[in-house]
Amino acid sequence: MYAIIEDSGTQIKVSPNDVLEIDLRSGVEKQPSKITFDRVLLIGEADGKKAATVGTPYVSGATVTADVIEQFKGEKIDVLMYMRRKGHRPKMGHRQNHLRIKITGIKS
Repeated sequence: MYAIIEDSGTQIKVSPNDVLEIDLRSGVEKQPSKITFDRVLLIGEADGKKAATVGTPYVSGATVTADVIEQFKGEKIDVLMYMRRKGHRPKMGHRQNHLRIKITGIKS
């Protein structure tokens, strides 16, 4: 079984026991140990014998549950700027916060 979920403006194809990296949840001080995705766009069978269920835009009553493995920071991205005729070349860096999760179940 597999599902396509929407998270932070991206569509992700998931199946049970997949480990993936998603953006850190905003507005939550302490990250939960379990996450439930309710924006499921499609649910299908891996063997393809049964037709996939496509939502309009979401499949009603479908959820995908996941366990949070860890919170970590991504690789550093260097941001360079150049201002002509000023002799000013600032260099900044950024490290995005991510969550590593493991998909535990898909319920249709």
